[in-house]
Amino acid sequence: MAAMSPIHDPVIEQTRDWLVRAVIGLNLCPFAKAVHVKQQIRYAVTDASTPAALADALRDELALLRDADPAQIDTTLLIHPQVLADFLDYNDFLDVADDLLQEMDLEGEIQVASFHPDYQFADSDPDDIENFSNRSPYPTLHLLRESSIDRAVEAFPEAEDIYETNMDTLRRLGHAGWRKLFSEG
Repeated sequence: MAAMSPIHDPVIEQTRDWLVRAVIGLNLCPFAKAVHVKQQIRYAVTDASTPAALADALRDELALLRDADPAQIDTTLLIHPQVLADFLDYNDFLDVADDLLQEMDLEGEIQVASFHPDYQFADSDPDDIENFSNRSPYPTLHLLRESSIDRAVEAFPEAEDIYETNMDTLRRLGHAGWRKLFSEG
């Protein structure tokens, strides 16, 4: 399920390609394949160019997801290529996202996960391969229904091991393997 205008198609296409090749292909998120296959992912691209405009777009997408039938839209990727290109600014914006969840009384119903081209975990170096588990083609806010997460965790009892498994997968793959993943047609 895609949103917005034809000028956003390349952004959605690159994001979907990343999702299929990395997130699903490397099994970085064992829950992603089902919603992808069922076409329950909303790809929303915003032209927001300021954090305030992005907050407005996020508010709209949170409301849309809250009100949508989960069988139609289970999760949303809010892609914002024109704002928060700097990872530290992006990371600071996550507090705004948390505030919006609270303001809209969505805590415990929806959560926001973060992906960015320059994603960097705390206490890691910028080029550490482990950071690539959260590196997307564009800054992206992933809106997830808590109920979907709960069901997925029930189906995948070792969910707490996902982070370490991802780190091991990426270490084995290495930077050359990551580049090759996206150079293959």
